[in-house]
Amino acid sequence: MASQSSSSHNRDHSRSRRSSPPPAGPSLSTQPTHHGNGTSTYQQRNPWLPTRTELVLLAVFPSLLLFGALFSFISPETRSVSHDPVSAAYPPHLAPSYFARKDNLLNVLFVKRGWAWITVSLFAWVFTSPAYSPPPRVVGLVTAGGGLRPGAVIRWLMVTGWWVLVTQWCFGPAIVDRGFRWTGGRCEAAQDRLALVIEEGEVSVKEVFTAAACRASGGKWRGGHDISGHVFLLVLGSVFLLQEVGWATALWAGWLKEERCVVMPDGAVKSASVEAMPTEGWDGPAPPSASKALGWGGKLAGAVVVLGVWMMLMTAIYFHTWFEKLTGLLFAAAGLYATYILPRGIPALRRVVGLPGI
Repeated sequence: MASQSSSSHNRDHSRSRRSSPPPAGPSLSTQPTHHGNGTSTYQQRNPWLPTRTELVLLAVFPSLLLFGALFSFISPETRSVSHDPVSAAYPPHLAPSYFARKDNLLNVLFVKRGWAWITVSLFAWVFTSPAYSPPPRVVGLVTAGGGLRPGAVIRWLMVTGWWVLVTQWCFGPAIVDRGFRWTGGRCEAAQDRLALVIEEGEVSVKEVFTAAACRASGGKWRGGHDISGHVFLLVLGSVFLLQEVGWATALWAGWLKEERCVVMPDGAVKSASVEAMPTEGWDGPAPPSASKALGWGGKLAGAVVVLGVWMMLMTAIYFHTWFEKLTGLLFAAAGLYATYILPRGIPALRRVVGLPGI
């Protein structure tokens, strides 16, 4: 009798434990969710951090910088030829590679005009992609699809503004030029030439404090920390296009499930899919093939990203010091974080900026 009573008590206790709800935990979780078939899927529950897919893609850029630094140190060709550490220019006849010359075609036609290529790619993508211009479908009284474009334009304005502040103009000299002077850099020109330029009013004293004016006066930047504008531009532009084209295409064509999480106005953390366009009433065709999903605008953006990654590798091998390249990477990361990660945690900002593909 005692044994049967004990056994019954254990079964009741076991059923009680199975039926009781799990203890309340924090709303943010990065633990895998296990399914009945024994598989598990990673669920990103922190809106303030990149998703797993984003981390994999972002890891490419510091990896390129690390590889380039190791290659330039190990390679006899790069170690045997000295170059100007500020202008990063090799003598043309001694350059260890065609891409180590600043007059190589990709540098002249692509990198020097990098933001124009990025801008053309973005607008070609937005106005030709089926993800932004799907076959007409009506949800209630709203035609879905067109509402994605304003957010893409606003995000382009944000990253463009950051590019201008860092490399072109920041209420005077750009951040790159200001940083160079704040770290002890100056324009070294022939003193008589520099004095003549200022005296004759060809440029003002303030303008001489920029890299462009220094070069125009026949001088060279010397002595300071030169944030790598190439790394900054190539990382900022490449990740910008990857975010815009990648999320919209992957979600539209069904290649990737939504990994992003957002903070709702009531403080709850939910999947970003709760803010996606509704799909009820869809009368259009099935999601397009890979080629049709990208469209020619997406393919152009993909080509720009590939060229950007290649020139990033060339910059990592042949130009600037490792610390200058690292600061270029960090400045690009700051602008990208403000544009793509910060809105996930701030509902008011997200209502203005939006998220790619949503």
